[in-house]
Amino acid sequence: MKVIYEDNHIIIVYKESGEIVQGDKTGDAPLSDYVKAYIKEKYQKPGEVFLGVVHRLDRPVSGLVVFARTSKALGRLNEMFRRGDVHKTYWALVANKPAADSGHLEHWLVRNEKQNKTYAYASVKPGAKHAALNYRVVGHTDRYYLLEVELLTGRHHQIRCQLAAMGCPIRGDLKYGAPRSNPDGSISLMSYRVQFVHPVSNVDIDVTSPLPSDSLWHVAASLGE
Repeated sequence: MKVIYEDNHIIIVYKESGEIVQGDKTGDAPLSDYVKAYIKEKYQKPGEVFLGVVHRLDRPVSGLVVFARTSKALGRLNEMFRRGDVHKTYWALVANKPAADSGHLEHWLVRNEKQNKTYAYASVKPGAKHAALNYRVVGHTDRYYLLEVELLTGRHHQIRCQLAAMGCPIRGDLKYGAPRSNPDGSISLMSYRVQFVHPVSNVDIDVTSPLPSDSLWHVAASLGE
């Protein structure tokens, strides 16, 4: 586990692809348990360690996850996420170059619970939720393009669904149209940067994630547009 930032009220860690943020029906140990164990050992905390989960990343996605270390921070962070005051930037590797090097996507998304999949529509549908993001091409390899995505709304599988809808499914994302899986079962999407005003101290927090070990990320990032 890589700790990117920590203080008395919050902790930001790097999640590997394949890890779950919070416990689920699989019974696998979640990232939150490892963070609790880290805090307990480092600060020699007696008894149960408080840790609040304020957002999640899909299991095959890597990158930054923010946790609250106090109930005060948890309440305030929950409200900040609800209002959109936490700015999240993602990086994605796609095989197809977008028609434009930068753009704004808006769709109406419908989630299918049974399939655990989201569908994008150009117009309003019953039960649909509005979704918006900005993207730009920031790098490439000989076969893939590195997109930087600014999330403007937070919907189920939003980036995966919307990029696929414009003809650019994420590398390894079979569910949304990629032709083949990644060897490690990941998809090439990561939470790269988070920016917000600290919920207690009011200082600006702006952190970026280390890149996954897959060399494609490093090559793409080095060959900027």
